[in-house]
Amino acid sequence: MISQFFVLSQRGDNIVFRDYRGEVQKGSPETFFRKVKFWKEDADGDAPPVFNVDGVNYFHVKVAGLLFVATTRINVSPSLVLELLQRTARVIKDYLGVLNEDSFRKNFVLVYELLDEVIQGTKRMPGTAITKSVVANEPGGRKREEIFVDVIEKISVTFNSSGYILTSEIDGTIQMKSYLTGNPEIRVALNEDLSIGTSDYRGSGAVILDDCNFHESVHLDSFDIDRTLSLVPPDGEFPVMNYRITQAFKPPFRINALIEETGPLKAEVTIKVRAEFNSSINANTVLVQMPLPTFTARVNFELEPGVVGHTTDFKEANKRLEWGLKKVVGGSEHTLRAKLTFSQELHGNIMKEAGPLSMTFTIPMYNSSRLQVKYLQIAKKSKTHNPYRWVRYVTQANSYVARL
Repeated sequence: MISQFFVLSQRGDNIVFRDYRGEVQKGSPETFFRKVKFWKEDADGDAPPVFNVDGVNYFHVKVAGLLFVATTRINVSPSLVLELLQRTARVIKDYLGVLNEDSFRKNFVLVYELLDEVIQGTKRMPGTAITKSVVANEPGGRKREEIFVDVIEKISVTFNSSGYILTSEIDGTIQMKSYLTGNPEIRVALNEDLSIGTSDYRGSGAVILDDCNFHESVHLDSFDIDRTLSLVPPDGEFPVMNYRITQAFKPPFRINALIEETGPLKAEVTIKVRAEFNSSINANTVLVQMPLPTFTARVNFELEPGVVGHTTDFKEANKRLEWGLKKVVGGSEHTLRAKLTFSQELHGNIMKEAGPLSMTFTIPMYNSSRLQVKYLQIAKKSKTHNPYRWVRYVTQANSYVARL
């Protein structure tokens, strides 16, 4: 329904930004704020809650001094979008306790998860650290001493029709689950070239975080010196650190799609997926989806010869193509062709009738940001006390979209 959602401060600072469809230019927050600030069409000088600039519809409400804004290029009900903005603000306030710029910045990962649940209707992904030990006890009934650290990254990427990246973002969490007795101190060392913002940029290979926040148990005494976190882990699973990255990064998949008319009532779709990661890594449960023109009546699929674990489906109720790939090996490329038959002729540009292409996936032992746990040190350690330590990485698609 909406293309973008963003929240601006009274100064026009962009606090939260999410692009869901990739059809509105990335500079829309600046365009919106300039228009609102210098609005001259009303006698009182205030911009109306809905207005249009260069074919983009802007909807906004002001809550607690913050501007909640949605954009779209299509014709939607203004009252519906404004109600969505009001309710989204209330939901965020319920979770954060207080609605202001500081609370947004300290809880940005939570805010982005709430937005995706409310606007995309997706279920929140629970932490991937397991809830109990893989091997709960050692032989003889002794409790198994172990600790799990998971680096979980949800990535959002939008490609244009030529395969170039329009927007990219990483929402990351370092999650910990401890089964250690005696509450020993833990030290977690991250990349030494890790930078926060751009002021302390340390070279082209540096990992640059836009924002980050830490669990209350984390001590940052040596973080500025050697990027080491120290903490006494509380019971249960908890986020050691949340972070966000908007600097350019190499996406794990390149995807593009082409749709061409092949007759008065026919068209052909070609979709290509290329895995840009190492061949020693596999992506699991890959699903490619693409909305098709409204008058699509039948779809015939053509897969590459010899492929295994691929499924195809045409969801006639909502006119959607689905392509499932059970496992994708790094470095491989896959192509799907789909021949469409329409119930009546299309009037207009077929490119506007279909898409955009979207993709979901999970890639174990891979992260796009290059953030690494260099070592995991346990203070209470002896010849008879050497706990198992597990560091795992996982990347998931949050919003992975290719325009036609």
